[in-house]
Formats: sequence, structure tokens, C-alpha cells
Amino acid sequence: MLKDTIEQQKHQIDLLRLQVIEFKKLIFGAKQEKFIASSPSNLVQGVLFADEKLAELVAENVTVVKEHTKTKTSVRINHPGRNPLSPHLRRERIELPPTEDVTGLVAVGEEITEVLAFKPGELYVKQYVRPEYIKPTADGMNAKRVIAPAPPTLFPKSFVDASLMAYIIISKFIDHIPVYRLVKMLRRQHVIIDESTINNWLKQAWHLLAPFYEMLAKKVEVANYLMVDETTLSVLDKTKKGTTHTGYIWAYCNPQSGELLFKYHTGRGGEWPKEMLKNYQGYLQTDGYSGYDQFDKVANVVRLNCWAHVRRKFFDAQTFDKQKAGEVLTEIQALYAIERVCREDNFTPNEVKAHRQAHAVPILEKLHQILITQLANTIPNSPLGKAIAYTLKRWDKLQVYVQEGYLHIDTNVIENAIRPIALGRKNYLFAGNHEAAQRIAMFYTLVANCHLNGVNPQQWLTYVFENINDCKINAIQELLPQKYAAILNK
Repeated sequence: MLKDTIEQQKHQIDLLRLQVIEFKKLIFGAKQEKFIASSPSNLVQGVLFADEKLAELVAENVTVVKEHTKTKTSVRINHPGRNPLSPHLRRERIELPPTEDVTGLVAVGEEITEVLAFKPGELYVKQYVRPEYIKPTADGMNAKRVIAPAPPTLFPKSFVDASLMAYIIISKFIDHIPVYRLVKMLRRQHVIIDESTINNWLKQAWHLLAPFYEMLAKKVEVANYLMVDETTLSVLDKTKKGTTHTGYIWAYCNPQSGELLFKYHTGRGGEWPKEMLKNYQGYLQTDGYSGYDQFDKVANVVRLNCWAHVRRKFFDAQTFDKQKAGEVLTEIQALYAIERVCREDNFTPNEVKAHRQAHAVPILEKLHQILITQLANTIPNSPLGKAIAYTLKRWDKLQVYVQEGYLHIDTNVIENAIRPIALGRKNYLFAGNHEAAQRIAMFYTLVANCHLNGVNPQQWLTYVFENINDCKINAIQELLPQKYAAILNK
């Protein structure tokens, strides 16, 4: 009886010590999840070295010599030099004539020194001048006024240009500058615009850009491969005085076509993705959140999980058992090495599938045996025990990615797309209401699609605002970031 009590107390002490380690790591530890295997892995053919020896050093006939003076020779490797300045930048030529008299001399050449300079962004006024004429009629009895039509405005009774509106959106949703801070920046250039005016512009821009958002939503719904994730957003709610409501922005991404959709909902319940994906058929990749388990029972939906989440749990478990966690991380590292080969060599989906079947499947089988063996010798409530249980519970879904070459090993694509939202909410803190939260989701959707397709969002938004008022509704899809990228690549 006493022995059992001592064992329970020892187990409790170990868990409390572990909590202290985790708290110290949270406060003082590094955030980078970088794992270096203790010994070279031979699991990936063509990437890491196999067991064969590259060379062998054998010491024979060792001779002891007297002390002598040795000259040390060092080899200096020249610096590769700085990166050249972009040829696309405007050059401002500044000539520096010699200080002595050069009268009668002919220049035989010139030396050019380039330095990178900076000029703050310029606000300027476009002044449209329309000459006005009076044209008499043929009989000379009457006359009419001749003048060009007024230039179109982006919004009715507004003086904001397409370029400035694009800049405001980029500042808020990419550079994470709250509107009140943007107002202060404009005042430093002696331009006074009320915060309410900018917020009103953003609301009108939302109405103009809404068709793009709706079109992307339809494209996402008919995809055959989606990644899904969610993140929080604090929202002011009239029904909750003195506090904010925790809403959620749900992200749906088709990594094949570079289409991504953010959608705001008031909660994290499973009913939200269920409504969004009620007609969905295909592969659905998620993290381990139980709200997605409902799709396991949906016909024509195949779920797969994310190896990055698994890797993260074993990385954290190193503080509890470095050897066992490291053994698992070494195998996971080999799985990612296979993906790196496929990516760097530009494999087609069929080639990726074949490469995974040949190299990743054996690693998965070995890793499964390692996890089962470790489970029998690990404390269930420890970080390592929880990591093993998490992985084995989802093992079938973690293997699905090898079935098709276009499937990803993890959900890093969508997690990277969500990251700007996390940065943004640290600056503007909350949305004014639930409608504003959905507007935020829409703006993030559009700039994220620009990034996924290699499009400069500032240029794209300016292009859209300059053309959208003259564009017919059935031709709006020609202005999507995906189409704009094709135009730029021609």
C-alpha cells in the first residue's frame, strides 16, 4: 500500500516538474521548431547519405617528432559582394565634376557609384481640367455648351482615388496599421482626413469588392481538395457590455488552384463548416479539432490530417523524453525530406505519388511500430504519451496524403495564410461589430488570394478600382487575382 502511494506521489511530482519546465519554455524559450537529428538518417534515398562510408581515416605508423615551428597558412575567401540594385528603380543622375579646371579636355569615360535612397510616400492631387466651349448652331440663333464628361469617381461624392483606396486597404490588412494610426500618418503630410471618412470608404469598398468574394466562395465550394482551419477574432457586441465577443474566422483553401476564402462566424461549433461544405465532395484536410469529425460520416468526403501538428507535439515532448521524442522526430524529418525532393525537382503529381509510395510508405510503417512500442513504456498523461495517443488516434488520416500526388503532407499553406489575421488583431484589437468582422474576412480573402498567386495586392486593387465601375457583372471574374496573374505573365 505504501509502495503504491510513493509511486503515485513520484508520478505527481514528475508531472509538476514538467509543468514548471513548460512554463519556463513558454516565457523564456525559443519559438522556432527546429529539430536536428542526433545521427544521419538513411531513410531517404538521394537526399541523405546511406550507410555506405564516404571515406575512412586509419592511423598507421605514428611517429613522434621533436617540437618545431609551424607556419600557419590561412585562406581568405572573398566576399561575394552585395546584391545589385534593382534595374526597375528610378535613377536620379547627380553629376560631380572634377574640382580642377578641365577646360579643353574631353571626357573619356565615367565612373558611376549607386546608393539606395528613400523618399516618403507622396500624396498628390489629380487635377482634371476640362476646357469649356460655346458652339453656335448652324442658324446662329442658339448655342450649346461643349465640354468633356466629368471623370468617374470611385464612390459618389468622394475625392478618394483608386490608388489611395488601395493604399488604405493594404495598410490595414497587410501592414496591420489601424485606421486611427493611418490618420496620424496622413497628418504628418498635412492631409487631414477624419477617421470616420476612411471607415466609410472601407465600407463602400467592401460593397464594390463583394462580387469577387462571392465568386471565390463558389469556386471553393466546387473544389475537390480543401484545407480548413479557423482562428479567433474579438468583436464588440452590444449584448455584452464591458467585454468583447470571441468570434471565429474560418479559412477554406484550395491549394491546387490558389483560391482561399475567409468567412466570419460567431462561434467555433461544427455547424459552421457543415453549412459551408454541405455539398462538398473530395479530400478535406484539417487539424485534430473534433468539430471536423462529423465529415467522417459524409459520403464522398475523405479526411486527412496534418503532420505539422504531429511534429509540433513531439517537438514539445522533448522536454519530457528527448530520446523517444527524437526517435519519432527523425522519422518525421525523413518524411519531409521526401517532400523537399519532390518540390525541388518539380515532380508532377503522378511522380510525387510514385515517389511517396516507394519511400514514404516504408517510413510510415516503421514509424507506426515505433509509436506502438513507445506507447507501452510511456506515462499516458505526459507530453510524450499525449503526443503518441494523438498520432495513433489519427493514424489512418495521417497516411491519406500518400494516395494522391497533389495532396499536401500538412496544412502549412492555410496556416501561413491565417498568420496575417493574428498579426492584425494585435494591432486593431477587435472588430466594431459582426458586420465589420465579415468585412475584415473579405478583405483578408482578397489580399491572401493575391499572395497565393504571386500578385502585388497594391497593384491589383488599384487596377480593380480603376476598372470595376465600367465592368459588366458577367465579366468580373476576369479581374480576379488569378486572372490578373495570367495577364502579368503574358
